[in-house]
Order: sequence, then structure tokens, then C-alpha cells
Amino acid sequence: MSFVPSSKFQWGLKIVVMAVAYYATAALSFSLKIEGATFIPYWPPSGVAFALAILFGRSVWPGIFIGTLLANSLGQWYDPQQNILTILGIASFVAIGNVVEMLVGLFLLKHWTKVAYPFHSTRNAFRFVFIAIIMSLIGALIGLIGQLVFTEMSASNYLRASFSWWMESAVGLLIFTPLLLSFAQRPKAIFTKVLFKELTIFAGIIVFIMLLLQIPSIRSAIIQGLPFLVLPFLLWLSFRFGLATVSACLFSVSLVAIYFTSKLQGPFVLATPSDSSLLLQLFFGVLCIAVIVLSATVYERATAQDEVMRLNHNLEDLVAQRTLALNEEIKIRLAAEKELQHINQELNKKNTELDNFVYSVSHDLRAPIASLKGLMNLLKKESEKVNLNLYLDKMISSVQQQDNFIQDILDQSRNSRLEVKREEVYFKPLLEEAFEQLRFALAPDQRIEKTIDVDQQEPFYSDRWRLKIIFNNIIANAIRYHRGLNTRIEIKIKINAHRAYLTIDDNGIGIGPEHLEKVYDMFYRATEHGAGSGLGLYIVKETVTKLHGVIRLTSALGVGTKIELEIPETK
Repeated sequence: MSFVPSSKFQWGLKIVVMAVAYYATAALSFSLKIEGATFIPYWPPSGVAFALAILFGRSVWPGIFIGTLLANSLGQWYDPQQNILTILGIASFVAIGNVVEMLVGLFLLKHWTKVAYPFHSTRNAFRFVFIAIIMSLIGALIGLIGQLVFTEMSASNYLRASFSWWMESAVGLLIFTPLLLSFAQRPKAIFTKVLFKELTIFAGIIVFIMLLLQIPSIRSAIIQGLPFLVLPFLLWLSFRFGLATVSACLFSVSLVAIYFTSKLQGPFVLATPSDSSLLLQLFFGVLCIAVIVLSATVYERATAQDEVMRLNHNLEDLVAQRTLALNEEIKIRLAAEKELQHINQELNKKNTELDNFVYSVSHDLRAPIASLKGLMNLLKKESEKVNLNLYLDKMISSVQQQDNFIQDILDQSRNSRLEVKREEVYFKPLLEEAFEQLRFALAPDQRIEKTIDVDQQEPFYSDRWRLKIIFNNIIANAIRYHRGLNTRIEIKIKINAHRAYLTIDDNGIGIGPEHLEKVYDMFYRATEHGAGSGLGLYIVKETVTKLHGVIRLTSALGVGTKIELEIPETK
């Protein structure tokens, strides 16, 4: 049977923990007192008690009262001039002051910062500093009332004691409350190469300062300047490691400073031990405020940067949620203007192509029909049957020309409308099929010398119909614009890393340099030789673009044309 502690048991346990923690830290605190000084440089129990009260809740105030009563009784016990009643009376006032101090601090923290951990915001960090100052002042005043009631104290001593008591409690709050609360957050240490280099440099600087301390002529000046040398290191720790690490280092620095001051060494040694203790309090207070505020600022800045990074990774959500952000509006407007410019360019292109299409269709579709009509009229008037086959061949040629033109238009329409398919493709049979389909386009005495070199070890996945359109148009151009009776077509294909590299080389009439920039335009004819529609290379370029490929063309008059294609696999 498992034991589940009741809420009363948990409450009692927290009170015991609070009392033990207060008493233990108070007992250790008396060891920090500089011999001959009236007060301790700082009072750790105030910071420990406030941190535990934030974590446990205000209901643990009896633990603070008990721990304070025991600790202050222990601290006053060794004064032989005071009796037990006086000691208990003063201790009771101090305990009441510490309880009121804690309750006031919790109230201000709840209603002013509205968070239990105020060190993630610069504004709340400053508020915590003011809360520590206010609550420590209240506790010190109530404790000193007990001193006035049970002891005789002059006005000047009262003012000095009030200030020192206030400072030791405030410094204890500023050191130990952030230290405990930051470690309660379970900070994660992430070491990078850059951070390792910085730590190495940091250690090197420490060693360098220690070596300088060994030089008698400058040792005194360096010892006096140590408080100024400590400050940049603590600021660096605030930037790089956060509040938990810098608070721990600040506590270590304070112990070192108190130790050497108690040995009458270092920059904090003044005329009297009390003055030295007061100087230590001021130094620790200033350092605490600086590192607390700086750590909160660094954390706030890092959080803002992380938020910006997160929003950048979710740009669409950022546009929907943060439409008022000026930078994002500029990006959206630039993107919209760029898209509008692209659309306008495409629209102008389509309008130009449409005008060319209407003109070319009206011309190229009517030209074969007009030719047919003329041939039919001649055929009617022809009395001899010798020329009949000649007229029929010309009529068939006109019809074939019109059919080719219509087929080109259909191919372009399908290429622009249909989605790209992903299917298994083998190039060699596809090329053989293209040559077989185009063998009827050869002139009567024309012969083709074809060389096909395909390096394909595995299937290539792409749109088979579109690849066939590319081959048909390029090979048809090589056949149509031949030079001499022997047409040489050399095709090389290599598949590498899911990309197809194709080279198609012919010995045709070639293209002049003045036409190379326009050969991909719709209905553009680089030569009047042959009866092409001017759509062949336009369709090839549009189809290659649809497959996300690249086309390069080089040509020279009287030499031939070379076309290089690079086509990736369809995903």
C-alpha cells in the first residue's frame, strides 16, 4: 500500500524545510562577519527565505518566523551584556519583521510583476530590484524597533544601523533569490565551439591577471582595480550563460572579496571594519542590480530573436497574424509587385503569341486550301492524263502541310494544358519510334545516316509523350532542312544522377547568327527553305520548360545544328 502525504503533511514539511533552510544559512552567515564590524556584508537567509516563499507559497510564513527566531537568538547569544529576555525580545521583532517583509514582497511581486519568475523581462527585473529594496527596508525598520525597545541606541547609531541592516538584507535578496529561482528553472547548458573558445580566452585572461599580481611595481594598483576588472567578466557571463551561472559566479566573487577584506587585503579595506563591510554591501548591491537587469535584457532579446526566427519559418501564418508589421508588409508588396510584373510579362507574351497565332493560322491554313483549289482548277482544264499524278502529288503535299500544321497546334495546346506524367521511359525504342514515324517525310532521293548512342542502365521516369514531341520536332527539322541528299543525324543520350543529357547533331543547312535569338519564338521561320510552320522549336522549348529542363542550341550556316538538352526526372 503506497503512502500519499496529505496536504497538511506537505504544508508542515514545507514549514520545516523553510525553518531549517533559514537557520542553516543564518548560521553560515555569521561566519561571513568581518571581525570588528557591526553588521554582516549581506544576509543570505533573506534571499533564501523569499525564494522558498515564492516556490512554496505564502502559507509557509511560520517557517520563516521559527527560523528567524532561532537564528537571531543564536546570533545575539554571545553578547554577554544582554540577558535572555532582551535577546528573545529583539529576535521576536526581527522574526516579525522578516515575516512581514516576505508577505509584502510576495504581494508586490504578484500585483506588480504578475509572474513568479521576474527575470525574463527587463521591466520586471527592475521591479524586482525595487521590491527587494522596499521589503528589506520594512524588515530592517521593524527589526530596529526591537533594538530601540530593548536597548539604548543613539540617533546617529540608529541611522547607521538602519542603513547597514537594510543594505545587508537587500543584498541578500538580490544575490540569493535570483540564484535559487534561476536554478529552480533547471537551466540547460549548451556548449558550442565558439563558447569553448571564449572560455579559453576567459581562462587565459584570468591567468594573465594572476601573473600581473606577481609584479611588485603594479600589484597594488591591480589589487585596487580588481572591482573594475570583475565587472566585464560578470557582464560577459550574463550575455553568454544566463542568470543562473552569473549569480553563482557573483556569489563566489562575494565570498572571495569578504575573505580578503577580513584579512585586511584588497580594495575594500577602509579605516574601520564597519566601513569596509558597508563598502562591500554597496559594491555587491551595484553588481547584483547590473547583472540581474542585464541578464533579463539578454534573455528578452534572445526570446525576441527566437520569436522572429519562428515567425520567419512560418511566413504565411505571420502574414495572416501580423499584417501590421512594416517589414513583412514591404516583403509582401515586393513579392506582389514581382509577381504582377511576371504576370504582365506572361500576358504580353500570350497576347503576342495570340496575334501571331491568328495571323499564321489564317495564312498557313488557307495557303494549302488555296493551293488545292488552284490545282483542282488546273486539273479540270488538263486534257492529258500525263500530269495527273504530278497534280495529285502536289495536292497530297498541300494536305500534308496542313495536317502537320494542325498537329503542331494540337501538340502545343496539349503541352500547355496537360499535367506532366511520371512513367517509365527507355530512350532507344522511343527514338526508333520517332524515326519510323518520320520516314514518310523524307524526300524521294533523301537518305538518313543516323547514329544513336544511348547510355541508359536503368529506367528514366518522365513524360513519355512530351519526350516524343521533343524528338519528333527536332528530328523533323533535321530532315526538313537538309543539305544534300545524305542527312546525318547523330544522337547521344546519357543518364546520370536522375538527369538525362541529350545531344542531337545534324549536318543541315544551319541557322544564321542573326536568327539564333528568335528561333524559339512562335511562328518564327529562320529560312524560307521548306514548308515548316515555325512552331517546331517553339514547341520544343515550351515542352522542355514544362519538364523543368534546359535547352541549348548552336548552329552555323552550311555546317549544321547542334541541340543539347538537360532534363531531370519527373518527381
